[in-house]
Amino acid sequence: MPVFHIFYRLLADLARLAVRSGRSKDLEIIVLRHQLQVLRRQVDRPAVTDDDRTLLGAIAAALPRRLRHGWMVTPDTLLRWHRRRIARHWTQPRSRPPGRPPTAVELRQLIVGLARENPTWGHRRIHGELGGLGHKIASSTVWKILKDNNIDPAPDRSEVTWTEFLHSQAAVACDFFTVDTAFFRRYYVLFFIQVETRQVFYAGVTANPTGAWTSQAARNLFLRHADHLDSARALVRDRASQFIDPFDKIFRTEGIKILNTPVRTPVANTFAERWIGSIRRELLDRTIIWNHRQLERLVTDYIAHYNQHRPHRSLQQRPPEVTRPHEALAMIRPADTYLTTTPNFPNPETEPSS
Repeated sequence: MPVFHIFYRLLADLARLAVRSGRSKDLEIIVLRHQLQVLRRQVDRPAVTDDDRTLLGAIAAALPRRLRHGWMVTPDTLLRWHRRRIARHWTQPRSRPPGRPPTAVELRQLIVGLARENPTWGHRRIHGELGGLGHKIASSTVWKILKDNNIDPAPDRSEVTWTEFLHSQAAVACDFFTVDTAFFRRYYVLFFIQVETRQVFYAGVTANPTGAWTSQAARNLFLRHADHLDSARALVRDRASQFIDPFDKIFRTEGIKILNTPVRTPVANTFAERWIGSIRRELLDRTIIWNHRQLERLVTDYIAHYNQHRPHRSLQQRPPEVTRPHEALAMIRPADTYLTTTPNFPNPETEPSS
C-alpha cells in the first residue's frame, strides 16, 4: 500500500474523531487499551507488516515521548525496522542458489555410460578419464553419481557371469525336461537352444532316453539344422548319463567344444532352464497330455510359435526368426488354442507300455 494512502486513512480517522465529544473519545480509548491488553496476553509476538510499521513510525514521530508509553514498539524497534528496510532496498538478488552448483546432466550421463561400458573402471579411473577430457569434477562427486544410479564398485561389476560367458562363446545349450501324461507315463523331451538368437531346435520325445537315442538325436540335429549351427563354438550341457562320449564326439567333429556345467548348478545352463519355464507356463501346465503323438505335436507347434512369432525382450521384442509381415500374421496362434486342441484319447488297454 503506498504511503499517501496510509496518511489519507490517518487524516480521515482524525477528522471523524474531531467531530465527536471528548467523553466518547475517552471511553473508546479506555476500551481499546483494555482490548489491547487482552490481545497481548494471547499473542507473544504479533505479526507486523510493512504497512503497520509505516503507520506506527509516522504517528510516533508526531506524538510526544510521554504519550508513547505502553506501545507495542520502542524507539529501538523503529530504528531496527528502518535499518532493515534500507538493507533490503540495496541488497542485490542472488545470481544462483547457495551451495555447490549441480553437476550438468550431460556430465552425469557420461559418467554412468563410462561405468556401464567399462565394468573394470572404478570411480577414480573414471575421474581420471574425465580429467583427460577436460571435465573438472571431484572424485567424490563421481562416486556419488555412481551410487545414485545403483552402480556397484568395479570389483563387483567386473566379475564374468554365466550369461556373459555363454554369449562370448556363441554357445548352443541342450537339456531334457519331463512330461507326465494322464496315465502317469513319463516322457523325456530333448531340445537345443541357440544362446545368441534364442532359436529353439526340437530333438525328440522318448520314454527311455538312452545314450544311443541321445546320440542319434544329435546326428538328426545336424542333418536338419546344420546351417543354423555354423557360428556355434560350444555346447553347454549338464552331466546327465544320457550324454555319452559318442554324443560329444558328434559335436567335436563339427568343431564345437563341450562345456559341462557344474554339478547341481542349473544357473550355469540358464538359457535352457528359462525356456523350460516358458513352455511349462504357457503350454504344459495348462494342458493334459494323453500320449506320445499329442505331446510331440504340441511341443513342435509351440517351438514354431516361439521361434517365429513370440516376442523376446532381449531381441527388442522380435522373434528369433525374423519373418515378413504377412508371414508373421499368418503364424499368429493364440495361446488358448493349445488348450482347445482335441487330444487323441488312447485306449489304456491297447496303449503300449514302452
